[in-house]
Amino acid sequence: MSDNTAFEGTAVHDGPPSNLSADPVHRRWLLDQALELFGFFQPNLINPAGGFYALAQNGTPLTCQGQAGLTQHLHSTTRMVHCFALGQVLGIVGADAVIDHGMAHIWNRHRDSQQGGYFWGVDNETVTEPTKQAYGHAFVLLAASAAKRAGHPDADRMLADIREILETRFWEAEIGASQEDFSADWQPLAPYRGQNSNMHLTEALMAAFQATGDSTYLGMADRIADLIINRHARAAGWRVPEHFDATWSVDYGYSGNPMFRPAGLTPGHALEWSRLLVDLYKLGQKKNSWMPAAAEALFVKACQLGWNEAQGGFHYTLDWDNRPLQTCCLWWPCAEAIAAAHCLQSVSDNPALALWYRRVWAFVDAHFIDKIYGGWFPELNPQRQPVNEIFVGKPDLYHAVQACLVPLGDNPMSD
Repeated sequence: MSDNTAFEGTAVHDGPPSNLSADPVHRRWLLDQALELFGFFQPNLINPAGGFYALAQNGTPLTCQGQAGLTQHLHSTTRMVHCFALGQVLGIVGADAVIDHGMAHIWNRHRDSQQGGYFWGVDNETVTEPTKQAYGHAFVLLAASAAKRAGHPDADRMLADIREILETRFWEAEIGASQEDFSADWQPLAPYRGQNSNMHLTEALMAAFQATGDSTYLGMADRIADLIINRHARAAGWRVPEHFDATWSVDYGYSGNPMFRPAGLTPGHALEWSRLLVDLYKLGQKKNSWMPAAAEALFVKACQLGWNEAQGGFHYTLDWDNRPLQTCCLWWPCAEAIAAAHCLQSVSDNPALALWYRRVWAFVDAHFIDKIYGGWFPELNPQRQPVNEIFVGKPDLYHAVQACLVPLGDNPMSD
């Protein structure tokens, strides 16, 4: 489908917006985009030695010169299981084999059978990064939950295992959130607490509730959302603080890994939280009445401060004076903005939400979707040309495919 056809009649305009995600032509386009993403990743994804290859721009496997191959990180393996569980719903042929392969790699290679928990990084032969991180463990819960909903036979044992680890090693019951990083033998690595890992734990806890019906998971998600959004983000004018000390006081000067823990504010995470709050509100039978307004406030503030009006796309990070810090334009904030704008329209009649949905999809279609090889480019330079400065190749299915599938709802095959 050409650029013009994909968004015929859907550009941002001054008239009354419509819910584009309800339009049959657009829904077909979304499904086509999702199927094309699976078609890009699936053929060369599986590493026969275990786990999954990262892919180059043209979809070929990325391998290194070392005999052991590239390090595979826990979040990448687990996300792929989650994505292909979604693909199974779409009828992707071979999705079950990808789930099998990923579940085996998580259990046999990432899992520490001696001391419990899951290693952050492994290659074809050994453990390369033995730390045990809340971020990665959140995605183990997400993968196990997705696998259970897909009917995988190993899902229950992984769910039981990761639940025990989260409850006994990571969860701080007196706070209502997760600790962050440990060594292989469970020694705390730093007095750091982070919202990013807790945000993804919220996502995974909701998935676990949906997979099992156990309301304990939902209660934990409620507590995280209350701490980070209802208290901290509300106090910060609906900006989401990223970094905290061990007492959960905001660490304004923190600067860590530029990919996972960059300095300052990350507008994309506010957009991500916006969608998660709507989901949590609905799963909780709408008892948390503060959530819809908070979700909308997060979205509005992130778009107000984070969108680059001159060139399009979202700034990656801002400082606490709301000035751009890292001005690179990454794919995943746009993906999260799409999903959030769709979800918010179910709890708000703000007409700007439909306009933002159109605006961001139009930008993605024009700049991020690779019309030659498939997949999404991960980053753009100031001229909005694809570059690989932070990322290598095409690293992501998770954010992109959810941008396509979230607006399709529970029945993605229906028009």
